[in-house]
Amino acid sequence: MRGRGRRWATVAGATAAVVLGAGCGPGAGTAGGAAAAFGRQTAHAEIVAAVKKGGLPKSDLPGIGGPTPSGSTPLPTPSTDRQRLEERAYACTAAWQYVGPPVDGSRGAFEKAVTALVAEGWVQGERQVEKIGVKGGTMLQFTLRKRGWVMYARHAGVSQSLSMEMISLNATETACVDRFTEQEKKALFGEDAEPG
Repeated sequence: MRGRGRRWATVAGATAAVVLGAGCGPGAGTAGGAAAAFGRQTAHAEIVAAVKKGGLPKSDLPGIGGPTPSGSTPLPTPSTDRQRLEERAYACTAAWQYVGPPVDGSRGAFEKAVTALVAEGWVQGERQVEKIGVKGGTMLQFTLRKRGWVMYARHAGVSQSLSMEMISLNATETACVDRFTEQEKKALFGEDAEPG
């Protein structure tokens, strides 16, 4: 994908490696004062609502498509440095993903979901379409931002080679990501991880 959005999600051909989870830091819960903080639970709830409004296919991936952040399900205690690092990265995101056979109308449903997110105050930035694979697959990506979060919304369809598609809405809390050192990012995402 030529490095765009490689920080926290990668689409290569029709496969995806995505760090999934739900928020950290002061924005992760509710805050006192006049306005509640925008955190992982709110981001996740808005993603799930947009998926429903858009009419996207049901996600059968465990802990991703449900009504609550996957972090609400207890996970085994990390026993290695790598697992502890992954748990910290997992806590920086709120996400939903579908990977499976093509579903008629899913590209339009995806665009409706993005419109629903914009209606919730996500500011739409860059829109790009890229060819993936050699047999006619394409990926449509939107970048959206809201209150310290960046979302990469992607729809990738490979119809003639693998007959599958991947749809993901992956939001990352910038302040949480900024707590990782460059060495930690390389350990998680390889040498091609983007700085910052």
